[in-house]
Amino acid sequence: MDTRTLPAQTVINGVTFNATPGQRPVLVDGTTTISALFQKRCAELGTRTAHREKDLGIWKAYSWADYWQHAKWIGLALRKLGLKRGEVVSILSEDRKEWAWFDMGIQAVGGIASGVYTTDSANQLKYLINDSDSRFLIAENEEQLDKYLQIEGEVPGLLNVIILEDEGLHDLNHPRCMMIDRLYEIGREAEKEEPGAFEAEIAQIRPEDVALLIYTSGTTGMPKGAMLTHENIMAGIEAGAHRLPTEETDEQLCFLPLCHILERDVSIYFPLASKCTVNFAESPETVFANLQEVSPATFTAVPRVWEKIYSQVLILAQEATPSGRAAFGMALRAGMKRAQYLVENKPVPAGVAANFWLWDRLVLRNLRRMLGMDKMRRGGTGAAPISPELLKWYWAIGVPLVEGYGMTETAGIATINTPEENRIGTIGRVVPGIDVRIAEGGEIQVRGLNIFKGYWRNNEKTAESFTDDGWLRTGDIGRMDDDGYVTITGRLKDIIITAGGKNITPAEIESRLKFSHYISDAVIVGDKRKFLTCLIMIDQENVEKFAQDRKVPFSNFASLCAAKEVRELIAAEVAQVNKEFARVEQIKDFRLIDVLLTAEDDELTATMKLKRSFVEKKHAHLIEDMYK
Repeated sequence: MDTRTLPAQTVINGVTFNATPGQRPVLVDGTTTISALFQKRCAELGTRTAHREKDLGIWKAYSWADYWQHAKWIGLALRKLGLKRGEVVSILSEDRKEWAWFDMGIQAVGGIASGVYTTDSANQLKYLINDSDSRFLIAENEEQLDKYLQIEGEVPGLLNVIILEDEGLHDLNHPRCMMIDRLYEIGREAEKEEPGAFEAEIAQIRPEDVALLIYTSGTTGMPKGAMLTHENIMAGIEAGAHRLPTEETDEQLCFLPLCHILERDVSIYFPLASKCTVNFAESPETVFANLQEVSPATFTAVPRVWEKIYSQVLILAQEATPSGRAAFGMALRAGMKRAQYLVENKPVPAGVAANFWLWDRLVLRNLRRMLGMDKMRRGGTGAAPISPELLKWYWAIGVPLVEGYGMTETAGIATINTPEENRIGTIGRVVPGIDVRIAEGGEIQVRGLNIFKGYWRNNEKTAESFTDDGWLRTGDIGRMDDDGYVTITGRLKDIIITAGGKNITPAEIESRLKFSHYISDAVIVGDKRKFLTCLIMIDQENVEKFAQDRKVPFSNFASLCAAKEVRELIAAEVAQVNKEFARVEQIKDFRLIDVLLTAEDDELTATMKLKRSFVEKKHAHLIEDMYK
């Protein structure tokens, strides 16, 4: 599907979209750039709440007028301090309202915003600052500032560092560092000196101007900076509105890193069109408590988060009374029967619907309320594969969870399932305005106005990313059925060719393993080997409970992984998964990674995906042991 199939003008939840195929610009409510749409929304909505954030444990509201005023001060201050159009500003911070304020302020004066993960090391920060030639660095707090101080002599292009939190820094006296309040003062002074300058800067922005620089995770080399233009993001906003409509009254929860295009779309750009309210989680560690407090209408997370919630529910069910466990089991069975019809887009028989209605009121409604999902009309998952069985489980408890697909290079969106058009096991249909094709060899290739401009100062990698006829090479392999649903079967670079010449894509096997509530992640190994093996990360909470219930002694995570009973438990889970695959695709041996991994570890990306090549290299001794 592409823009030629769209009507010239579409109104969704009161917002007008107008995309003319093959011609610029994409119009969202009559605007052609992110900054112009931001200006329009702030003027229109004024005192209405745009964001909420906790202050001393209390949720505090910030209006669209606050959004505009702070973005204006930021943009004008950076401009006065030396930021020129087309130059980069790096943001090193967890999610918070200031992230959005800086994003809008930087872009409004023609700058390019580039996020840096707070888990990055000082050396990684040095690389990103120098590669992007960033002129300013926004550091959240003392911890992040320390990374800059370690490398300050090696980042000569940086003009200033702006610090968001002053705790522990009251005595700081550094010629290149300033607190955020001082930046606001400079912005206020600039506004008095040049009234209307901010609006004039916004008027100069063109759809083809670069708005964002988003660095890839660098799983196969140094990170590359993907350039996304205003037009790319506006096309993504339009596509999202068609397939993921959000209402003005919706509450959302922002907790994934805003450096990542998925959260940037969901919590900054899509709300510019939908006018909804975004709540910033206190931290990644508090997301489940914040989810209960906010009870959002829509919620997007990576598979690891959905898996964690599922595991927590299973633990609670196991700890319930015998009657409670029985009630939950019957409620889940009623939900599964109903879900089987819903996920296949079939009418639910009256008897099945009535049985679900009863158990929903007795059990499932209370479960959703406890999870903070009682108002959720749509959950979303992306950035990594998710188990089809896990999707069905959420539908069974009354939470429509749908899977989508996108990349940084596609402005975060390409295909998506919806609660109304859903086929579990697929990544959905192509969103309006985008073309998808399956090339020879099975690679999924895309084109559209959302496709990125290229890699920052890297023409060679940019050229490699496109076919001769202009399609983006995603590197994913898959298929498309007669109804237009796309299924990913693996990554081109991850294909395993066994010693016997059998081609195996490991993603499906790994996904099935991860549905076990005792397995957190898995990496299939076997390239040029006689058989497949697997490196497995256990789910700490569930396996610890298993061990405690059976009085299995352990003192730490490593000793837990070494316990004979735990190895037998995981062996049984692997054997169960093996039954679903052909003999050549079955796992003949496995080893447990006995170190707890977090986003700070090199094995994981910030969205909690295992870096296959890095894991295989770091744990080569375990792999070789399996092939002795």
